[in-house]
Amino acid sequence: MTETTPLSDPPPTPGPRRLGGRFWTVWTSSGLSNLADGILKVALPLVALRFTDSPTLIAGVVFALTIPWLLLSLPAGALADRYDRRRLMVGANLARGLLLAGLAAALALDLGSVWLLYAVALGVGTAETVHDTSAQSILPQVVGRDQLSRANGRLHAVELTAHQFAGPPLGGILVALGLAAAFTAPAALWLVAAGTLVLVRGRFRTERAAAPTTMRTDIAEGLRFLWRHRTLRTLAAMVGLSNFSTNAAFTVMVLFAVGPASPMGLSEPAYGLLLTATAAGSVLGALTAEHVERLLGRAWSLRVSALAFAVLVGIPALTADPLAVGAGFFVGGVGLSVWNVVTVSLRQRVTPDHLLGRLNSAYRLLAWGTLPLGAAAGGLIAQFFGLTAVFAGMGALALVLFLWQFTLSETDLGGAGRATAAT
Repeated sequence: MTETTPLSDPPPTPGPRRLGGRFWTVWTSSGLSNLADGILKVALPLVALRFTDSPTLIAGVVFALTIPWLLLSLPAGALADRYDRRRLMVGANLARGLLLAGLAAALALDLGSVWLLYAVALGVGTAETVHDTSAQSILPQVVGRDQLSRANGRLHAVELTAHQFAGPPLGGILVALGLAAAFTAPAALWLVAAGTLVLVRGRFRTERAAAPTTMRTDIAEGLRFLWRHRTLRTLAAMVGLSNFSTNAAFTVMVLFAVGPASPMGLSEPAYGLLLTATAAGSVLGALTAEHVERLLGRAWSLRVSALAFAVLVGIPALTADPLAVGAGFFVGGVGLSVWNVVTVSLRQRVTPDHLLGRLNSAYRLLAWGTLPLGAAAGGLIAQFFGLTAVFAGMGALALVLFLWQFTLSETDLGGAGRATAAT
C-alpha cells in the first residue's frame, strides 16, 4: 500500500559530531571526479562544434552521455546493493579515465569524429551510472544518519564547486589550447580520484538475506519500495520534469552563447565563465540549505527552489545580455542545491541500507532518465522552431513544477524516520 504515515526526524544529538576522516577522503575523491565531469561537460559540445554545426548532432553528444541513466540505472542500483560500493566507484573512475585517455590519443593522431565522441560519451555515461549510484548509497555507511544533511551539504558544495565553478572555465581554456588536452586532464583526474578512494578503509557491502536472489528480483524490490512510498515517488517524478527542462535548455545553450553569430557572442572561455554563475549560486545553496530548510520548512524550501528552476531555464528567452543571464543562472543554482540537499538527505534517511542502492537507481530512472529525452527535445525544438522556443518552453514547464509542489505538505516532507521495506 502507499506510504502515508508522517515521517519524523531522529532524536537530536547533544552537538554536531565531526564527520570523520573517511568522509573527507570520499569528499576529496568526489571533488576530483566532479572536476573531471565539469571539464567534460563543456569540452564535449565545444569539441563537437569542430566537427558539426547541426543542433541535432551536437545534442546527440549529450544524449549519448546521459542515455545510460535511462537504460542502466536499475542494474546499477542492484550492483550497488550486491557488491562493495567503494570498489564499484573505484572501477567506474578507472574506466572513465581510460576511455578519455584513449579519446585524447585519437584526437592527437587526427582520428577524431563526432561519432567517436558519441562512443566515448556512451561509455563514460555508463561508468557514471555505476559510480554515482554507489556514491549516493555509500554515504550513510560513512557518516551517521543524523549527520546526513550536513554531510550532503558539504559534499554537494565541493561537487558543485568542481563540476560547475572550476570545471567549465577550465574546460573552455583546455579546448582553446588543443582538443587532446581537453580530454587528457579529466582522464588524469579520474585516475587520481580512483586512487584516493582506495585509501578509504572499511567494508561497504550491505548485509543481505542468506537466500540468493536474482538481479530481476532485486530490481523489482527496489521499484516496489519507491512505488509504495508516495512522497519519494512524487519527488522522483518532479525532479524528472526538472531535469528534462534543464537538460533541454543547456543542451543548446552553447549555440545561444558561443561565437560571433550567436545571440550572446561569447568566446569559448567566456562561455565556461558564464556557466560558473550557476556554480556560484549552487555552492551558496549547498552551504546554506540546512539553514534554509530550518527557516522555511521542507515544503516551502522546495517550492522556492522550483521557482528558481524557472528563472534558470527561462531567462535566455527574455534576454541575451550576459549579466542578466548570469544573474538568472546564479538564482537557479541556489535553488538547485537547496532542492538536492533536502531531497537527497530525506531519501537516504527513510530507506534501509540494504535497499538504498536500488531505491536510488529506481528514483534516478525517473529523475535522470529524462536527461536524454530533454537533450533530444532541446535539439529538435531548436532545429525546427529556434533557440528562443526551447528556453520559453522549458521555463513554462518549470512553472508547472512550481505549482506541483503544493501537492506535498510539510507533513509529507517532515520525515527522516526510516520506512519499512516493501516486500
